[in-house]
Amino acid sequence: MPDETRTHQEHPSEGPRIDALALARDLIRCESVTPAEGGALDLLQEVLEKLGFDCIRLPFEEAGTDPVDNLYARIGREGPNLCFAGHTDVVPVGNPAGWTVDPFAAEVIDGTLFGRGASDMKGAIACFVAAAAAYLAGDGGEGKAGRGSISLLITGDEEGPSINGTRKMLPALAERGERIDACITGEPTNPTRLGEMMKIGRRGSLNGFLTVHGVQGHTGYVHLADNAAHRIVRMLNALLAMELDRGSEHFQPSTLAISTVDVGNSATNIVPGEARAVFNIRFNDLHSGASLEERLRAVLAEAAGEDARYDFEVRVSGESFVTPPCLLSELIAEACLTETGETCAPSTTGGTSDSRFIKDYCPMVVDFGLVGQTMHKVDERVSVSDIAALTRIYGRVIAGYFARA
Repeated sequence: MPDETRTHQEHPSEGPRIDALALARDLIRCESVTPAEGGALDLLQEVLEKLGFDCIRLPFEEAGTDPVDNLYARIGREGPNLCFAGHTDVVPVGNPAGWTVDPFAAEVIDGTLFGRGASDMKGAIACFVAAAAAYLAGDGGEGKAGRGSISLLITGDEEGPSINGTRKMLPALAERGERIDACITGEPTNPTRLGEMMKIGRRGSLNGFLTVHGVQGHTGYVHLADNAAHRIVRMLNALLAMELDRGSEHFQPSTLAISTVDVGNSATNIVPGEARAVFNIRFNDLHSGASLEERLRAVLAEAAGEDARYDFEVRVSGESFVTPPCLLSELIAEACLTETGETCAPSTTGGTSDSRFIKDYCPMVVDFGLVGQTMHKVDERVSVSDIAALTRIYGRVIAGYFARA
């Protein structure tokens, strides 16, 4: 058996191949807790350059945010360009004592790989690199992808504020003349079994920040006060009473959830003079951030009344989008059926991904990766057999894309 600690396996007649499990373990050992690079991008660049990829680093920094390093790698200069998008940054481990293993040791126990980022999403990155290496060794010759190009767009800012990562990489690459024709984002899309689900779109996300100003007073003399808590409750109740929609062809109904309500009052005999609330809306393709904001402001104004004093701020982290059935989703479904026997369902459920930025620069964007049951959790882990199967699935998608695009 090959030594699983070796990322590279040399085949002199074919060029280097990549052991997906070994590369996943090497990446997990890089402590790249967002926004730290942790050596993960350095490792990927070294591996990809040995395969013949041209690599560039795209660091970005903005006032009030942490600097972030990013990587773009491409082999081949002709179109079409099939891209894999991913992130090497990971969420914090939480309480290390809660883990049964060292979260950055990348231990393999009973056929399971443990470690922060195993599922989300260093494992998927390793699978795609291994699949690309196998395709190039078997078909490309001399570091070329045959017809077309293969690229990787890897950020260090997906788990953070998503300001200095993919959002800024894309226009910078466009200025360099880079065009992406199809993109797989390697998020862990499968709920319980590999091959169950791909994401062909994502809901938009809007956060609302409401601050109501009243007049503080004594609870025994309420006529001398203006209770901010009463006003904010009426306003929030009006929001909860809204029917945003009943869903659309590809999306479930939009949802509104109150995240927090706070009056900062520790006394029982004080009428609060100020109250704050934060809520989140996950919205489908029947809305835009702007149309929702307009509707929210109208509902709040009516519920508040003419004499109310309040501030309302909206922040939209991403618009909803959907990629209609296309070659890329067909290839993923075919590969899943062949390799796992699963019928891969197209879905738009769950949270957001960097595909919300990529869709503005690429006509075909589909999220597909490993099983996400343990992402962001203590003892994050993936099956070693799933790593092997995902590598084969990605390999079939790569070969199919260049045969049919």
